Amino acid sequence: MSEPNGLFAGYAVPDGTLDEVFTPFPHAYSNYSGIREVFNELHAGDFQRLNESAKLSFLNQGITYAVYSEDGGGREKIFPFDLFPRIIGSAEWTKLESGLEQRNRALNEFLRDVYGKGAILREKVVPAELVKSSTHYVKSMEAFVPPGEIYTHVCGTDLVRHTDGDFYVLEDNLRSPSGVSYVLSNREAMRRTLYGMFRHVPVEAVNEYPAMLLKTLQSVAPPREDSPRCVVLTPGPFNSAYYEHSLLARMMDCDLVEGPDLYVDDDTVYLKTINGRRRVDVIYRRIDDAFLDPEAFRKDSILGVAGLMRAYAKGRVAIVNAPGTGIADDKAICAYVPDMIRFYLKEEPIIKNVPTYICGRPEDLQYTLEHLAELVVKPVDMSGGYGVMICDRLTKAELAELAEKIKADPRNYIAQPKIMLSTHSTYIEEENRFEPRHIDLRTFTLLGGDKTRILKGGLTRVALKKGSLIVNSSQGGGSKDTWVIC
Repeated sequence: MSEPNGLFAGYAVPDGTLDEVFTPFPHAYSNYSGIREVFNELHAGDFQRLNESAKLSFLNQGITYAVYSEDGGGREKIFPFDLFPRIIGSAEWTKLESGLEQRNRALNEFLRDVYGKGAILREKVVPAELVKSSTHYVKSMEAFVPPGEIYTHVCGTDLVRHTDGDFYVLEDNLRSPSGVSYVLSNREAMRRTLYGMFRHVPVEAVNEYPAMLLKTLQSVAPPREDSPRCVVLTPGPFNSAYYEHSLLARMMDCDLVEGPDLYVDDDTVYLKTINGRRRVDVIYRRIDDAFLDPEAFRKDSILGVAGLMRAYAKGRVAIVNAPGTGIADDKAICAYVPDMIRFYLKEEPIIKNVPTYICGRPEDLQYTLEHLAELVVKPVDMSGGYGVMICDRLTKAELAELAEKIKADPRNYIAQPKIMLSTHSTYIEEENRFEPRHIDLRTFTLLGGDKTRILKGGLTRVALKKGSLIVNSSQGGGSKDTWVIC
């Protein structure tokens, strides 16, 4: 299917692909044709100027990212942003919200159980060896329950739409999910560049996220008379997500701190200020477990706070997300989330998982090796799209090499069928026109001591390379504004 002229001239949906703008399917937004017409009526030169204006907006805000996969990796670039919004209807979003809340409740119960009574392990619903062998299992969390009984305060769940038109969960990100700053910045850029479009489409707001996050942090603060002091703990300005750390701290009116800004005295965490020390109640940490506390984890860490885990164990401070949540990030354990939902909630999963073969299981390992050329293979504990092998693009020699790696360390790999991510109209500067590009959706769920909050929308990530299924910004992907219809 193609448009005859304008910026959509020559637009063609590849065979076997669902395009959210051009392909009819049950959940399709009914007025995409109207949005398409708005763009199609623009002359190429006019749209180029709008595109440059959006890029300038990102540059002025300092919105950059580092692409580590390139030669001389780590070079900062303006974050690529596409002006054609991805739109999700209200009815479909309502179902997704219910599914996300269900999933996050089950994940939180799983973490509380695993570090507590271990019922799901005794019942062999989830293999104990799989959990205990995770590099992110934190033994010091055993028998400890964090403030508010919440482990997974912030979760980034990655969803993909398949050719059947339905969303599936690709993975959960529970240690320190990033990307929400781009959600906020994308919307700001859209309003500055194409404000008139919002008069025609009723779109849910996203700018309430910092307030939602702050309420979530405050809801798990240890009880005391004064208002809780929340801080954002960052590794510093050389971290690839530093822009997000600073933006959220500023928008929540919280202190942005590095490890040396904090210290522990009498099992209480304090912030150094020019007016003396100030007690800290909640730490929204954006550093990994290993660097949190040199007394408890890596002794050579200069990013964390000595004694932090002692203060945490005494209930004097809340850490968001809790240490040890990374076991649920493990892609092999993610495959068991539907079983967790049934075990803890006695419900059927509302959002299905992408089918997953766990190479640590003998039968799954055999299937993976026999069908390797048809599958996508992933390391269980890597993020950012690193290490992902789309096997139908490998040579026989590369497949053989991968098979040997899997056999040598099966615990470290999972395999999934190749899911043909939906595509969306995306402006390609080099071609000066719109072309289909694969997309996914990172959603953001906040689990507080008082309630669950879900951002109405999320980060639609775009694989800018033609035919690529890797959407991660760390490997050159871009993003779109995600519109949820009111």
